[in-house]
Amino acid sequence: MRIPAARNARFLLVITLATLYWRGLVIAQPLSQASPPASSQQQAAEAVPERVQVLSGVMGGLLIKRVNPKYPQKARQNYIQGTVVLTAKISKQGDITDLELVSGDPLLAKAAIAAVKQWKYRPYLLQGKPVEVETRVQVNFTLSGG
Repeated sequence: MRIPAARNARFLLVITLATLYWRGLVIAQPLSQASPPASSQQQAAEAVPERVQVLSGVMGGLLIKRVNPKYPQKARQNYIQGTVVLTAKISKQGDITDLELVSGDPLLAKAAIAAVKQWKYRPYLLQGKPVEVETRVQVNFTLSGG
């Protein structure tokens, strides 16, 4: 099957324009294909939010400085161990700005908060721009035998 030359040229023009647009090289758009101005709803949908919730596993991959907690002596003497869960707010620069206790023993929580406040993350990027993050952090306290 042979495509007429005029049809083939139009097909090639569409493919070329699409490729240039995809690469960000479009200088002008044909008037017949020009899109109407973006509505405020479309602009709002494209805007990057101030803060996003991110799974702890994803943020764990962005952790660049982790400070381990010091096991509280009173908790060690009473054989208290377990997990402390915190909600962390992380700035655009990757610093911990706020921590809230979700669960865990109060004796362990104080040490966990003191350690996590020192953690540092790479900035989380959304559409190429850093955003604030809210995530969960788990700190495990385990007594070793001996």
